[in-house]
Amino acid sequence: MSTVTVNISFQDRLLVNIDRIARRESRSRSELLREAARSYIERKERWNKIFNETSIQSDKKSLTEKDVLEEISRYRSEKSR
Repeated sequence: MSTVTVNISFQDRLLVNIDRIARRESRSRSELLREAARSYIERKERWNKIFNETSIQSDKKSLTEKDVLEEISRYRSEKSR
C-alpha cells in the first residue's frame, strides 16, 4: 500500500495534546492521526447507515419528524421511570 505525505495545520494547544497522547501510547504523531482519521470515517459511515435506514423506514411508514420526536420523548419518559 502506498502512502502520501500531507501537510496539516493545527492550533498549538491541539498539537500539544496530540503529542502528549502519542507519547503516552508509544506511537508516532502520524500513527495517532491515521487512527483518529480511520475512527472518524468509520463512525461517520455507521451513522450514515443508521440515518439512511431510519429515513427509509420512516418513508415506508409515512412518519413525520413530529412522530419521531414524540416517540423519542415517550421512550425517554419510560426509561427514566
